[in-house]
Amino acid sequence: MSQEDLLKLKIDKSVKTIGRARRRRPYYRVAGIAFIVVVAGFLYTTGVMTPAVQVEVASVSRTYPSQAFALLNASGYVVAQRKAAVASKVTGRLISLSVEEGSRIKKEEVIARLENEDVVASRNQASANLHVARANLGQAKAELRYDTLSFRREKKLLAQGISTPTEYDAAMARYKKAIAAVVGAKAAIKASIAILQGAEVLLEYTLIRAPFDAVVLTKNADIGDIVTPIGASANAKAAVVTIADMSSLQVEADVSESNLELVKFRQPCEIQLDALPESRFRGEVHMIVPTADRTKATVMVKVRFVDTDSRILPEMSAKVAFLSRQIKEEDLKPMTTITPSAVITRDGRNFVFLVKDDHVVQTSVTLGAQVDDRIEVLEGIKQDDKVAITSLKKLKNGSKIKIVEK
Repeated sequence: MSQEDLLKLKIDKSVKTIGRARRRRPYYRVAGIAFIVVVAGFLYTTGVMTPAVQVEVASVSRTYPSQAFALLNASGYVVAQRKAAVASKVTGRLISLSVEEGSRIKKEEVIARLENEDVVASRNQASANLHVARANLGQAKAELRYDTLSFRREKKLLAQGISTPTEYDAAMARYKKAIAAVVGAKAAIKASIAILQGAEVLLEYTLIRAPFDAVVLTKNADIGDIVTPIGASANAKAAVVTIADMSSLQVEADVSESNLELVKFRQPCEIQLDALPESRFRGEVHMIVPTADRTKATVMVKVRFVDTDSRILPEMSAKVAFLSRQIKEEDLKPMTTITPSAVITRDGRNFVFLVKDDHVVQTSVTLGAQVDDRIEVLEGIKQDDKVAITSLKKLKNGSKIKIVEK
């Protein structure tokens, strides 16, 4: 072999390289699989890859002790038992209105005025006529005194034979005429007084007064409107304002006929208003209306408020609990409660699973007394918190959850 042929000879290194790569590849695979297993274990342990536990949740609510001795619950509305649409007894244009919605007014207080120039003129004329009648009475009495003296004098003179019967008769006629004039003047005074009273009544009709202590609910007319008692005209207003006596507010609740035997006169009640959910008001059965509604098979029961509160307004929706006994002071204090199914006991301690977004937090709680179908919570959670009530054995602190609707 020549030197030239020797120089052309080369070693094929690709075969050796491939062999090494093939020998190293199984180690890389094992290392990769081990890494995946470790990462998966970590994610599973931390809950990232743990499947969500389906649970139902309930709210932590506020409960009153009186619920434990409530015999019956009913719903209704707050209604003012004394309410009025205040209007005028005469037709006229409204020139003054001194109240608005929410104004508190006293009995006989002037709340509006109608134009009354013509009525004032009639009243002044009647007053003047009364003065004239009284003056005429004074003149008639003066003439009566003079004619009385003249008649007595003529009577004495006739007895002495000095006067004639004709003069005596004339004096007696003047005397009787004076008496009649006085009587007529007194009658004229009475007539003038009556006319003046009528004018003052008409003038009073132009002043719209409050019939009782009340609060203005609505204002139905404004200055410049024509007010008429019958409201016949399309542009006329019949009522100026609508008022209600707030001390007469009662809840009118519908009670089923089948439960009516549980309701008694003056029975203690507890009233809750939807507009004031955090408050409870003491009540008492005022009246069981002696008729039934055949369409709803209910009987109306009127419940009065024992304590007044300025926040209570007519037409508010209300719920009434008819109680078996009077409410005590401690019954007015609300309690934080949950359903017993939300509590789990571990190592002698009570826990709940507090819902935080899509996971739960195991929270220690201190429990109190049983209240009806709920249990009091003294410490650990607060009102409106959400807690899990199902699948508690599957849960632990930080478990991922999926909320299922009931």
